[in-house]
Amino acid sequence: MTISIDQFQEADIRLGKVTASEKVADADKLLRLEVYFGEEIGTRQIVSGIAPYVSPEEIIGKTFLFIVNLEPRTIRGLESNGMLLAVGESDAFSLLAPTRNAAPGSRVR
Repeated sequence: MTISIDQFQEADIRLGKVTASEKVADADKLLRLEVYFGEEIGTRQIVSGIAPYVSPEEIIGKTFLFIVNLEPRTIRGLESNGMLLAVGESDAFSLLAPTRNAAPGSRVR
């Protein structure tokens, strides 16, 4: 399936700084993240299936790419308000992050 550039531009992809992270009880794959997206958006809770690849402690204070305009979704009783972007599996797994410093909330263009 192909999409137009206009459809792609509907995705609001922004930098977010992880301010808190913890494993979700009784879930092997899930982490509950608190992510700061700057003053315009503020802090959001995002639930992500990255626990097999990273520890909660190692991502706190780091900045990654998130889609912030998805409909909220309830996962294991927790409302998730966005999606962390990642690529790969196991030993080739990477969270998508900027290569230069940029402020939380900066939009991908």
